[in-house]
Amino acid sequence: MTFSIAGRDPETGMLGVAVCTAVPGVGSLCPFVKAGVGAIATQSFVNPYLGIDGLKLLEQGMSAEDVLEKLISEDPGAPVRQLGIVDSQGRSAAFTGDDCVTWAGHQTGPNFSAQANMIVDETTVPALAEGFMASEGKSLPERLIDALAAGDATGGDYRGRQSVALKVFSTEGYPYCELRVDEHKDPVAELKRVYAVAQQQLLPFVSALPTRNNPLGLAPSDDEDIVGVLRKKVSER
Repeated sequence: MTFSIAGRDPETGMLGVAVCTAVPGVGSLCPFVKAGVGAIATQSFVNPYLGIDGLKLLEQGMSAEDVLEKLISEDPGAPVRQLGIVDSQGRSAAFTGDDCVTWAGHQTGPNFSAQANMIVDETTVPALAEGFMASEGKSLPERLIDALAAGDATGGDYRGRQSVALKVFSTEGYPYCELRVDEHKDPVAELKRVYAVAQQQLLPFVSALPTRNNPLGLAPSDDEDIVGVLRKKVSER
């Protein structure tokens, strides 16, 4: 039904999830992320509370592995769930229930968890993992998109693809980058196109927003309007 990757950037501490599936609007139910806390992808026969409650447990200081164990042990639908977690320290954990639709499986490593179900074959998950690891040095949104594209190239969901979502948090309570393609014949490719536009127009704007440590944000000076500020941010990237 779905393939996804949850990841962390060890340099910046950014956390995020990228996910693709064959139903519309995957971004509303599967990716859960909180700055400084963790990233969770919940899929197969989705239980969104695994993401909601999982972030609360991570925020209490539990590790990804301990959170996974607690969530699965308390979910009566565990045999049909799939879950990937990365915590703020880069520890990862994943679960694939025995009754998830084949092919289904996962792979974890430092700073990432890759998982897939209802997939053409077993090549998708290693491709997700390799796509993430091979893109080291890029920004986290780029790494997650690269991983998703690598998984998509293997065939992905055998029903096809319909929607995709990217959710990345940096240091603030609002997303650094949250993009969705809710219904498209080639959603991963469309996400890559939209992200290229966001790099020029959205991300400089987000970088200028108020933060907890700087409530003013990158406000324009008296002789410089906000458009000039954003153009300057683009040139500095």
